[in-house]
Amino acid sequence: MRGYILKIAYKGTNYCGWQVQPNKPTVQKAVQTACEEVFGVKTDLTGCSRTDSGVHAREFVALASGDLPNIPTDSLHLAINTKLPEDIVVTETAVANDGFHPRYDASGKEYVYRIHNSKIRNPFENETSWQFHRYIDVDKANEICKEFVGKKDFCAFMAAGSKIIDTVREVKYFNAVREGDNVIFTVAADGFLYNMVRIMVGTVAEMASGTQMMPINEIIASKNRANAGITAPAKGLTLNKVFY
Repeated sequence: MRGYILKIAYKGTNYCGWQVQPNKPTVQKAVQTACEEVFGVKTDLTGCSRTDSGVHAREFVALASGDLPNIPTDSLHLAINTKLPEDIVVTETAVANDGFHPRYDASGKEYVYRIHNSKIRNPFENETSWQFHRYIDVDKANEICKEFVGKKDFCAFMAAGSKIIDTVREVKYFNAVREGDNVIFTVAADGFLYNMVRIMVGTVAEMASGTQMMPINEIIASKNRANAGITAPAKGLTLNKVFY
């Protein structure tokens, strides 16, 4: 048994998320097929997360394991890339330590969310950002973002219908910067609930552009999804880093 750590970047537009699904294109299936062509044997591929349909990744971590041949890691990612479509790339490979698990060994993740804050469409941003028409006051957005930081029960910022029982997470940082017509949110936590980042961003975008809502601390205390804002679309979200 041998394992290789793969760091993967992908544009998720054309995929139904990471995880393999019957008769649907997924990132996991594309990478697993490429690995099996390179290794010449059946390969198990385990990811650090289950990104949703349309979500992107800059540093997704996966483990390829099985009865795999010994291939130098300085050339392994190059070989795998020859078998992958243009919107997926393995940026780095390394030999995995025994027992390594990309999901359970992770201590946290960082996500980036891009908003194209303009009334005019940008064809170069359409697949990787959310067009939001109302002007977002970034100073106000950052004041709101501070209210999320800390160890709290984020039940109100979880998609309705989720079956997760433990909804306490610790947000390490959450901030926004403006780059021209783009507003870019960055958030890191020890873990995230289903749609948590997208609901957080949707809520802050609404509040920082003039929508009157309950204060964030009251929304959190309510544990009621109905009190938070809209869920920002998947296409603006990127898994940026995984911490170990």
